Amino acid sequence: MKVHTSDIALQRIQETAGYIQREFGKQYRVDFMQKVREVKRLLRHNPYLGPSEPLLADRATTYRSIVVARQNKMVYRITDDRIEIVDFWDVRREPEKQAGNIKR
Repeated sequence: MKVHTSDIALQRIQETAGYIQREFGKQYRVDFMQKVREVKRLLRHNPYLGPSEPLLADRATTYRSIVVARQNKMVYRITDDRIEIVDFWDVRREPEKQAGNIKR
């Protein structure tokens, strides 16, 4: 199954990687990006790995999420032929606001 990353999710991953590099150094950024790639690889082979996202339970589409690093999770949905990563959340921030950014 193919994995597609939305523009907003890609932007947030890049912002997080930039923050990690500024605060902790280049090697931490490299490690973080490796975790992102590894999660995408795991999802490609097992799309139902992440549980349903409780903050998005009221949506018509089932959204799932998977923790990438302790403070970040990838939110995705499964369609007929691909996995769509729709957002990337910092779990320390306002969860309801982040959930509100995902269209129904």
